[in-house]
Amino acid sequence: MREMWRTPIGRGFVALAVLAAAFGFASNAQNSIVTNYLDGVLGLSGPQFGYWTAIREMGGLLLFLLTAVFYRVSLQKLTAGAMIAFGIGCGLFVVADGFWTVIPWTLLSSFGLHLALQTQISLGLSLTTEDKSGSVLGRMGAITQVGTFAALLMVFFVFQFDLFSFEPTFVILAAVAVVGALAILPFPHLHEGRLSRFAPRREPMVFRREYSHYYRLVFLDGARAQVFFSFGLWVLVNRFGLGVASISVVMMAVTFGCMVSASWLGRWIDRAGERRSLSIVNLAYVVALGGFALSHNVWMACVFYLIYAVIAPLSYMGASTYLRKIATASDLAPSLSMGLTMQHLAAIVVPVTMGFTLNFVGYQIPFYVACGVAAITFFVTLRLDPAKQKCAARIAADETAAAEAAAARSTTAEAAIAELATVRASE
Repeated sequence: MREMWRTPIGRGFVALAVLAAAFGFASNAQNSIVTNYLDGVLGLSGPQFGYWTAIREMGGLLLFLLTAVFYRVSLQKLTAGAMIAFGIGCGLFVVADGFWTVIPWTLLSSFGLHLALQTQISLGLSLTTEDKSGSVLGRMGAITQVGTFAALLMVFFVFQFDLFSFEPTFVILAAVAVVGALAILPFPHLHEGRLSRFAPRREPMVFRREYSHYYRLVFLDGARAQVFFSFGLWVLVNRFGLGVASISVVMMAVTFGCMVSASWLGRWIDRAGERRSLSIVNLAYVVALGGFALSHNVWMACVFYLIYAVIAPLSYMGASTYLRKIATASDLAPSLSMGLTMQHLAAIVVPVTMGFTLNFVGYQIPFYVACGVAAITFFVTLRLDPAKQKCAARIAADETAAAEAAAARSTTAEAAIAELATVRASE
């Protein structure tokens, strides 16, 4: 640890690792307990819980506006502020006594959560060059899952053995979020893995036709993912009768699988490229979603659930590394925000639409629809070609950088020749 802290990249990696673990712990601890808290403590009715769920997604839906408002703030400070906002929002859940009093803290924590989710990706991509972007995002994903696993264990022991109530638990996860905020502040200003004297410039808001393939990827990814994560556990509970303890075991198995596989998936993206890796994973989604829908055995359903959940992070990693290869540095953070907003457009529409269809059709239909979305995404991925799809500004920036590098090499060579001539003359 001490050796890593001596280099800018080492300091950045350690700071981001602490943030990722804190983010995984705090966000997933909240997810694990908030439903029971709203139901058992605040007494929210079914419709109120549906309204609350939609309100919670506002942070992601409005993320591009948040990024535009704070575009002059460095990513380090913006991430720290987002984590503090998330922590304060979570901590103040304990003062709520009903639906309307919990909404302000829901919005505050949602804005902080979604903003930190996006900015840490941008910080991670700045740690290294394009050809190793997937590896870094994979390692960050694995560290996030370590925090998630710790959160699941804490929640299990706290409520299984009745160690303390909801209120202290919310305060603990708020404190962990603040630790993550403090950890990211020393993150150095980096570009392409090299130290920079100033914070990289960012555009306030970006929506470019040249990034259309990225927008399609993230929108379709959001639609497919929301079908699974909105109804996957519901099927295991209502169709196969799994109880709380069994669901906890499934979730811990998923978290452990993601923890082990995330780094490998990231390296695979770097080796295989986005077109190949994303096309293969979308075919795998068809198999996993179709298998889950057709499973008549609880063990097979759990296996397909695990397969899908473990490979799912590859989509956001691949889309992010693809965007980095075609966009300018100033466009990266606001474009990632726009992508997350598009995912949440799907996140709001899809669960409502598919939930309505369940009144008339079997539970399998939403998963067949998700198979169709994955198949469409497969054909979108076949059109990816980062080398030929760079935006005009990125091409110009690359040409300028190449010319400056060539000039620097020429100057170095001339200096070396002059020095050699001086040495020979002195002899």
